[in-house]
Amino acid sequence: MPLKPLSRGSQCQNTKEKMLSEFFIFGLVMTSAITGGECEVTEVFAQEGSEAFLSCKCDPSSPNPASVIWTKHDKGTVWRKTQSGLQFWGTSWLHKKTPRVQCPHYRFERRDYSLQINSVKLEDAGLFSCRVGTADGVIKHQVMLRIIQVSISPSAPIWDSTFSISCDVTPPAEGATVQWTLNNISSIEAIKTLQVAPTKSLVSGRASARLEGNWTCVVGYKGEVGRASVTLAMKGIIQPPKDDTKVYAALGSAATLPCVFSPGLIPSSSAWEKLESGFPFKAATSPLPASFSQPTPSSQPSVDKSAILTEVRSEDEGTYRCSGTVEGRQLTRNLHLVVAKVVNLANKAGSVTMSCHLSDTSEVTRYEWVHQDFDQSGNLTVVSIHKGKDLTVAKKGDDKGEWTCRFYGKQGILGNVTHHMAVMSTFLFVIAHKQLQQHNVKSDSVFSFVFKGSLGGQNSGVSHKAAAAGVLSILLIVLLLVLVQMCRNHRRVMPGSFQL
Repeated sequence: MPLKPLSRGSQCQNTKEKMLSEFFIFGLVMTSAITGGECEVTEVFAQEGSEAFLSCKCDPSSPNPASVIWTKHDKGTVWRKTQSGLQFWGTSWLHKKTPRVQCPHYRFERRDYSLQINSVKLEDAGLFSCRVGTADGVIKHQVMLRIIQVSISPSAPIWDSTFSISCDVTPPAEGATVQWTLNNISSIEAIKTLQVAPTKSLVSGRASARLEGNWTCVVGYKGEVGRASVTLAMKGIIQPPKDDTKVYAALGSAATLPCVFSPGLIPSSSAWEKLESGFPFKAATSPLPASFSQPTPSSQPSVDKSAILTEVRSEDEGTYRCSGTVEGRQLTRNLHLVVAKVVNLANKAGSVTMSCHLSDTSEVTRYEWVHQDFDQSGNLTVVSIHKGKDLTVAKKGDDKGEWTCRFYGKQGILGNVTHHMAVMSTFLFVIAHKQLQQHNVKSDSVFSFVFKGSLGGQNSGVSHKAAAAGVLSILLIVLLLVLVQMCRNHRRVMPGSFQL
């Protein structure tokens, strides 16, 4: 087999030295079977596409070698080093003039002549020989490289379709044991649902969520263990990633119910339905909300079949199902809409107590209230943060602004709902109070009514409207009282009321 020198330059060697070197190698190969000693023969496993290390270690006290050569029984020379230090590679082990094999020279002092093969190919499998020529003779070491291939058919099965995972060893290892792991955990429970071949080199079954992940084939042979892995990723509805995923939305806000199929997996038809409470797996359905907006058909097929609720109501909470037909199979995904709102627990003369209420708290681990208001520059800044589900706020100007309830789960924030605290200015409050006193109207009852609307709060959308209505009510009352007072003053100065 042709050899190419790739280091130290062959130009510095004369023709005589080359001939002696080649003659030495030829003699090394011919006499290795009858002279010197042999290193231990080993089995090596490698996954296709990975790296393989073929061991060739000799006694550290052995003489410094005159030459080292690695050969493969069906490919000839793989790599060799002459006595002068010149290195050669077989042309079949070059990739774009870069060698796929190397024997690190820094290990030579330890008498380690192991061969490293990068990007292992299936055709690399077979018997390799390492021959080290020393002053005492030739040391021979043989290595059997076996390539493990793990493959999935089809490569990305659709949910609930049949699939198989195979594990092949080249060259075959008669009597080898084969075990499987899923995500680095023994897959005994998972394999119970699968059909396993007698050699355990093939598993097959129906695609489901609990079978997704990293499958590893573990091969044992003559005390050596080899591993090869493949990732099983199924096609179907990828958003939400699993059934019963919760979507959190504030009362009165808009919400998106996700339903996205795998890239390239365009359903021929799709539909949304709301399931009756207590019947998540049956056909019992209820009408979709009035603000529910389904994806509109378009000329360009899309994998996104998400729906939108333009304004969430309390009665909209519950389980929704997205379905689509792909290659004759109906794929479904259930998700649960959780509605969040701020409710008024107590409304006293000087304070109001609010609570963060969710229609489903199964995933919530903690709550916090964030108070934000506009600074002198007009920027919304955080004023304070309070822990807990309930919050008591004093009715004073310092507590105006936005109060946001954030709720968290084990993985972080789940969502939030904002309450707008509307408090009228001190000037307006004083004027209204004086006008009410002049007309013998109890101001406490009026302000209590207004504050109940503006401070009681239900959610970000409703409370903002209530706050505006409260302020407008105060303005109308003040305007009406001012007009009454003006009429009284006008009557006092009418013509004819003076006596001459």
